[in-house]
Amino acid sequence: MPVTVTLELRIKPDEVSAAREVLGRALVDTRAFAGNLKTDVLVNSDDETHWLVYELWESVEHDEAYRRFRAGEGQLTELPPLLAAPPVKIRYATTDI
Repeated sequence: MPVTVTLELRIKPDEVSAAREVLGRALVDTRAFAGNLKTDVLVNSDDETHWLVYELWESVEHDEAYRRFRAGEGQLTELPPLLAAPPVKIRYATTDI
């Protein structure tokens, strides 16, 4: 069953341009990763430093494989210095409601 993951990012105001570049490059790999059905980045229309990365994965296993990739060989070392706060990741289960 598909799962949705959100990653809330707070970017330092003077690093928005750099964050767009870094995340743009990184999301090429995310979107090509096995099991990724969709990845979008939502930017708060009232605050360009507040982003929400929305990911849809085929399964929890696909999401977990991706997280292992990002913790290892696909680690984004360039992104943390651009953040004003630690990222917040939440995984949601799809239901039949």
